[in-house]
Amino acid sequence: MAVEPMKKLNSQVNTITDLINNYDRTIFKVMFSTAFILYFCYIFCFTQPTGGSSENYSKSNSIVATTDLRHIVFGIASSVDSWKNRHPYIDLWWRPNQTRGVVFLDRAPTDNETWPDTSPPFQISGDTSKFKDYDHHAMPFAIRMIRVISETYNMNFTNVRWFVMADDDTVLFIENLVEVLQRYDHRKYYYIGGLSECVGQNWWHSFRMAFGGAGYAMSYPLVKDLSKMLDGCIMRYPYLYGSDHILQSCISELGGALTRLPGFHQFDLHGDISGFLSSHPPAPVLSFHHIDSLDPIFPNKTRDAALRHLMKVEKADHSRILQQTVCYNHNNNLSFSISWGYSIHVYEKLHAPGYLHMPIQTFQPWNGFGNPPFMFNVRPASDDPCEAPHVFYFKNVERTNTLDHITTNYIRNAARGLLSCANNSADSISQIVVFSPIQPFKLEEGKRECCTVTEKNSNVTEIEIRSCLDGEASEWSSISSS
Repeated sequence: MAVEPMKKLNSQVNTITDLINNYDRTIFKVMFSTAFILYFCYIFCFTQPTGGSSENYSKSNSIVATTDLRHIVFGIASSVDSWKNRHPYIDLWWRPNQTRGVVFLDRAPTDNETWPDTSPPFQISGDTSKFKDYDHHAMPFAIRMIRVISETYNMNFTNVRWFVMADDDTVLFIENLVEVLQRYDHRKYYYIGGLSECVGQNWWHSFRMAFGGAGYAMSYPLVKDLSKMLDGCIMRYPYLYGSDHILQSCISELGGALTRLPGFHQFDLHGDISGFLSSHPPAPVLSFHHIDSLDPIFPNKTRDAALRHLMKVEKADHSRILQQTVCYNHNNNLSFSISWGYSIHVYEKLHAPGYLHMPIQTFQPWNGFGNPPFMFNVRPASDDPCEAPHVFYFKNVERTNTLDHITTNYIRNAARGLLSCANNSADSISQIVVFSPIQPFKLEEGKRECCTVTEKNSNVTEIEIRSCLDGEASEWSSISSS
């Protein structure tokens, strides 16, 4: 009698188990189907590029087109009076119908003042009278100058990645500038510039500030956010010296910081800067400033003509301009320091590269305070025939498509006027010919180029600049150990 109830109970348990199993399979199928649908929704709805401008990129690791000149807008601070004498500096690098930007003036030019077609278009700066109670700056027109940033942004240029700001006496080397900006992600905050060459200037203003006369670059997102708050920020800093420091303070409020590049040259120096240019730091040259406070960079030329002379070689090979290479003539115990496209120094003694990389102090600091005065090491000018170089300056350049090299010629400007060092005279050399590769120099690889000296005859020396061989050390290592 007890067997029948047990059979019924087992049958009911089996039925319930089958229902649970079927239910679990149904739930699993529903969950799997739902997850599958959600996955494809994510793929098609959230990882596809957004529409609109070509500058809108997805958050995935998509390849961003390389930055070029059309992605940069230049804002130039000037005045009608200063533009008359300084526009040749801007015309050196401005390319009509290629470069984009504006010169901001304090007032409209008069009817008899024609605007050159070779210059950027001009715009009249906006009214700054609302800032009257906040303008206690030592720099005249500081507020008008800093508002060049927001006024340039508000002109609604399209397809912009970078804004580059400069003064009307700033000479830019735009090919190098474009290539440097290609290294940075323009979709992030970037404030890129350089410091002063003088310790005192940086101490007095800020070591965290881009000196504006040398030019500086800001990414689009930074300028966009800066423009929204700039007028209010100006009012919070009524006693800072000038526009450069106000800008750095406002960018700090946004959480930004300076990215320093040594190729921006404020040139807070006086006099002859040939010593500096002959031992340029290993960085692309990006700008010159304070041209009117310096001697012409080439002898027997005006400032404008000297810069135009330098631009000839910049057009031939912008990647090597002012890049320093050191090599030796072992037979005659001569050291050669080449600043490509500018000068060659010949020493009647074998000097270590590190010594030759230090600029000769042919210049003076901008002001009298700061000890040491400069942000870099210098060596004093000397009348010692073993320390004083024979100086040769760039004369001309030849680049043809049929050759695999670029030829630059350098000639002696004047006799050194000293006795020889250990009867080891280089007085007979009158010309130096340099052959450099036609391929651009990749400075970002972190190593200077090597070179080989050949004495063609007693008057002419030839130098071949070349890539260093694998594992090749400076010639100095073999000289000093012999």
